[in-house]
Formats: sequence, C-alpha cells, structure tokens
Amino acid sequence: MISLSRRIADELGVAEKQVTATIELLDEGATVPFIARYRKEVTGSLDDTQLRQLSERLVYLRELEDRRDTILKSIEEQGKLTETLKKDILDAETKTRLEDLYLPYKPKRRTKGQIAIEAGIEPLADALFANRLLDPAAEAEAYINAEAGFADSKAVLDGAKYILMERFAQEADLLAKLRGYLADNGTLLATVMSGKEVEGEKFRDYFEHKEAWSKVPSHRALAMFRGRREGVLSIKVDIEVPEGERHPCESMIAQFFDLRDEGQPADAWLQETVRWTWRIKLQFHLETELLADLRERAEAAAIEVFAANLQDLLLAAPAGQRATIALDPGLRTGVKVAVIDNTGKVVDHGAIYPHAPKNQWDASIAQLAKLAKQYSAELIAIGNGTASRETDKLAGDLIKLHPELGLQKVMVNEAGASVYSASAEAAAEMPDL
Repeated sequence: MISLSRRIADELGVAEKQVTATIELLDEGATVPFIARYRKEVTGSLDDTQLRQLSERLVYLRELEDRRDTILKSIEEQGKLTETLKKDILDAETKTRLEDLYLPYKPKRRTKGQIAIEAGIEPLADALFANRLLDPAAEAEAYINAEAGFADSKAVLDGAKYILMERFAQEADLLAKLRGYLADNGTLLATVMSGKEVEGEKFRDYFEHKEAWSKVPSHRALAMFRGRREGVLSIKVDIEVPEGERHPCESMIAQFFDLRDEGQPADAWLQETVRWTWRIKLQFHLETELLADLRERAEAAAIEVFAANLQDLLLAAPAGQRATIALDPGLRTGVKVAVIDNTGKVVDHGAIYPHAPKNQWDASIAQLAKLAKQYSAELIAIGNGTASRETDKLAGDLIKLHPELGLQKVMVNEAGASVYSASAEAAAEMPDL
C-alpha cells in the first residue's frame, strides 16, 4: 500500500522527502505560516500554498486511515471480512466510499429485515430473488410463523421484502451511482406548510418554488432553510417525474440487480421490492445528504460575500491615504523595507542592513531618504518585533538628518503579519512577492 507521504507527494508534484520533512515539523507543532517563513531549508522551499494543501490533505488522509482501521477491525471481529471486501476497503479513497462499504456491517438497531431473518424468512427472500419462476404467495405459505409475528403469507412476503430492501440499500456502488445522479439531475422543491401562509408571509417567494439543486444560489438556499427552521416551508430534493412514469432511481436500482419485469411469477413482487427500496430506504437518506451538502455550500458562499463586503472596511488606511515606508526589523537577516503609495499599492521593496553584523547605518539612512523623496512618503511604520528599538532609533536619526522630508514615525503591532504573509489571501493579492 502506498505510503501517506508518497501519496501526498504525488498529488502535489513534489519530492517525498519534502513531504516527510514537513510532516515532521507539523507533528512537532509548527504552523504552516511558521514553516513557510522560517523552515524553507528543511522543506526544500515549499511555498505557503503547497504547505496548506499538504496540511489539509494530511489531516484528511490520517482521519481516513484511522477510520479504515476501525472498520476493518469491526468487520473482522464479526467474522465477515473477505479478501474482496478487504481490498475494496483498502482501495477506498474517500470517507464517503468507506462508509458506503461499511454500511452492511455497521452495528445497528434491530430492523424489520433482521426480525424477518430471525423468523427464518431469509431463504424465501433468497429463493425469490434467484428464481423468478417461483410464485411468491405459494412459496410464502411454508414460512408462516404466527409466534414470530408472521401470521399469514402477506406478512411473510413483507418480511422478505425488508430483507432484500436492506440488502439492496447497502450496496456501496449503487449508493454512489444514485448519489451522483441526484446531484446532477435533482430539483430542490420548497412548499408552504399547511396553515402557515399568513405567518410565513416573508417566505412567500418560496411557497411553490423549484430549481436545479446544483444551481441554487446561496442566498435562496439559506432563505429556504430559515423557512424550514421556522416551520413555514417544507424542502425536499427529488427528480421531477411525469405522472404515470417510473422514478429513474427505481429504474437504476432494478438495473443494478438485473431485475426486469418479464411477466414471470415473481417479477411483480420484485419490482415492488425495488419501489420500496427507493421510497422507504434510500430516498430520504440521500435527500438528507444532499440538503446537508447544499447548506454547507450556501454557508461557505455567504461567508465569502460577507468577507468581501467587510474587506474594504478592514483595509481602510488607519492613518488616511498617505504614502508609507514600512520597516520589518531584523538583525542578521536585515531590515525588510516596503513602500506603499497613498492608495495602498506596493511600489518598492528591498532590505537594508543597519545593525550588526553588517552595521551599514549611514548607508541605510541614505537609502531610506532616497525612497522617501522618490515616493513622497509621509510616514515610517516600524514593526514591533526583534530589533524594533534599534530600528526605531534608525528612523529617528533619518527624521533628524532630513527634516525637509517631513516624515513621522509610528510603531506598529506585528501580530498576524507572519500568518498573513503565508496565507492564500496574500498569495492571491501579491503573487509576485
């Protein structure tokens, strides 16, 4: 089985040793911004975007492996772990696929199908599924068991249906097909609850509303979810089927198990079992999944909208629209310099080395004076990190030696600067820096 570090390396298109080194740093408690800024020599200069992807994928894959181990152990303890099933579980690449495979073996409450099995009806279900020439009603007579709650042939056949329904509903490949089909073709339907027309007036737009599930915008989805939470709206996801036609998901279930209605004695009963499987076992289960997915999608989109609206307020210049020279203090690595104009645009950047060991004090003042004059800077902003006092003195000497520049200096809290510098937002805003 491919190693976790090898798999992530292949996905990111980097060397495995880079991934291994980064995982060690993350496991030691280092954050992505810290690694991006201060451990380039260890990671082989992985950038912040690659590190974020690596970290997120690492968490997902470790959770997947933990769950895989738990599932394998659980099925093995039940004595039901075949080589084929084990291979399918080991090959599963998503949590959804893993849970679908585990579904038939997951400990569950006593179901109607289980009760029927305990009453000895499973051989009848197997026989009718395997041989469609059998007459269900006639075959059921031999399985009547009044003491177990199956007093007539109808009750026996219902029990057999539940056995097959639960078996059908636990087929991982079938679940994946139905889930994908509903996601691509499903319609979100909202209707008003009876008697809530006046009370729910603000949700009137959704009293009779339908649109493609995959295309519902976030604001409408959230409004409908609010309406449901307040007891005004009923929401469901389904395929619109013309009256008199069979639901396509029922057809998919029948096709998956090769159940065709050819007029044989057991065909009608099996087709009814397929119908029950969809309507009773699978429809609500998959609808709940899709609605949860829609809510998550809508909330993420809403957060993006709110964030965009808030961004301008948060990025408003605290000292007004004034060209500024920003200094990120440092000793051995130098003082980083960035110049922004009065609109906040980065117009220049570089580094000076006024402190030990290079001690280029006068040259640094001269370089800063040149930048201030060139870009009409009015402010010098100094980060309050390592060497901030020494750098503040440098700015003070600059102001004394060049009063004609009219500069002012201010100490700035660096909290969050490193985190931002290694963020996706920074990479998008200033991709070349």
